[in-house]
Amino acid sequence: MKGLGRPFYARDALEVAPLLLGRTLVSESEEGAVTGRIVEVEAYCGPVDPASHAYRGPTKRNAVMFGPPGHLYVYFTYGMHYCANVVCESVGSPGAVLLRAVEPLSGLDLMGERREVDPASLRLLARGPARLTQAFGIDRSLDGSDLVGGPVWIGGRQVLRGDVVAGPRIGITKAASEPWRFYEVGPWASPRRLPVPGRPAARIVDEVNH
Repeated sequence: MKGLGRPFYARDALEVAPLLLGRTLVSESEEGAVTGRIVEVEAYCGPVDPASHAYRGPTKRNAVMFGPPGHLYVYFTYGMHYCANVVCESVGSPGAVLLRAVEPLSGLDLMGERREVDPASLRLLARGPARLTQAFGIDRSLDGSDLVGGPVWIGGRQVLRGDVVAGPRIGITKAASEPWRFYEVGPWASPRRLPVPGRPAARIVDEVNH
């Protein structure tokens, strides 16, 4: 399986986000390799997005977002969880896509060991951004790592097993109504589908099947 190249990421975050769905996320380490099919993401649009970590400009924490595309931005949240983001766009333009959920494909025993759950309980392995990073062994040591070449990388063709829907993002208070969460309808994405007056979820299958 071939990894996605730099040009794939060098586009607007809102364009990259739905195109990541159905791709394979790979994490390689001394413990072994784990893989999963990406089924849920959220786009964050830098200086025009109050919910983005880059909204107020560069800091030591978010520096990776202002660098070249195709790198991993990892941050610690709620004093206990890591979240992993794909850096998009171009140097100085800090778009990013949060990886929210995957369908586990391989390395299930290792995922279960890291998550301290039965690996047969597939929906508990990597459904949600904090579970995902734990299952894939992603922490701040991987902040800034290159997605083009690993050890964490994304590749393969886009394999979709359900409609792709755009809806409001989860777990934020600012710009929460923006329909910038993209997910494949099915058992793997987050269950919350928040109704937003005047901003219904939209099917976007045509845009991602090219």
